[in-house]
Amino acid sequence: MASGSGSNFEALVGACRNGPLAATVCQLVVNNPGCGAAQRAERLGVPCTIHDHRLFNSREALDQALIASFQAANVDLVVMAGWMRIVTQALIDAYPQRLVNIHPSLLPSFRGARAIEQALAAGVQLSGCTAHLVSLEVDTGPILVQAAVPVLASDTADSLAARIHAQEHRILPLAVQLAAERLELLYG
Repeated sequence: MASGSGSNFEALVGACRNGPLAATVCQLVVNNPGCGAAQRAERLGVPCTIHDHRLFNSREALDQALIASFQAANVDLVVMAGWMRIVTQALIDAYPQRLVNIHPSLLPSFRGARAIEQALAAGVQLSGCTAHLVSLEVDTGPILVQAAVPVLASDTADSLAARIHAQEHRILPLAVQLAAERLELLYG
């Protein structure tokens, strides 16, 4: 699931196709027609489904459409790689312990939107990213993997984001591997 440029999606596809992740990205779902993630999916030959959140009358209705898409594609594990929508209990219940999210902060610090800007405003010297299982309260699920990066005095939101994204690309495949192993999806 992605809403933006799709760099984490592409990193995950690369980890599946070139190692080290023994999995397949069978579908991408986006909520923004024409977003970079959808363009990457086309280039990479990954089927892409658009569920424009603006066309649904509730979060629950959107999540029911997502569930139907995932079930039709026989999805075992769902990865929220830059999905900028809050999910409901319906999706969490449909994929218990099978929803992985990547977030650009060292949780539990700086939950929610604009985490990088929050870190800069707080004046922290260390930031990073967290891959975690999804729970109903935003960015509070069990942590799978974290990576830290220094916050430099000269950092802008863009420069810090670039270093954090590089770490997201590294840890997201590892988090997917850990989540799948916990559920015996890879070795069971």
